[in-house]
Amino acid sequence: MKSKRLLLSFLLMAVGVVTISSMVVVAFSTGPTQAASAASNSGLLIIGAGIAAGLASCGAGIGLGTASAAAIGAIAEKPEMLGRTLLFVVLIEAIAIYGLAMFFIIYSRL
Repeated sequence: MKSKRLLLSFLLMAVGVVTISSMVVVAFSTGPTQAASAASNSGLLIIGAGIAAGLASCGAGIGLGTASAAAIGAIAEKPEMLGRTLLFVVLIEAIAIYGLAMFFIIYSRL
């Protein structure tokens, strides 16, 4: 049951990425006029910023869920593993921070 839910969440995320990617392809293939080009590019920058932050957060959330459960199990058996498991959890959390940083870098180009 849990693997089916995980598979469904990955499938929905993939469908969302494919849908947004196809919208970007259509937006670039229509060849807008020069005045509409600036508005189109700013919209695409906002979409790209949202994708960067959203996918990084989703990936970090999935990773934190599995790694934290394993870390709690390891600490319960060997308490001296606290530092090492804490390091793993912090490194996974850094992925979400990188996504947020990319959001602000892309958003600052508007």
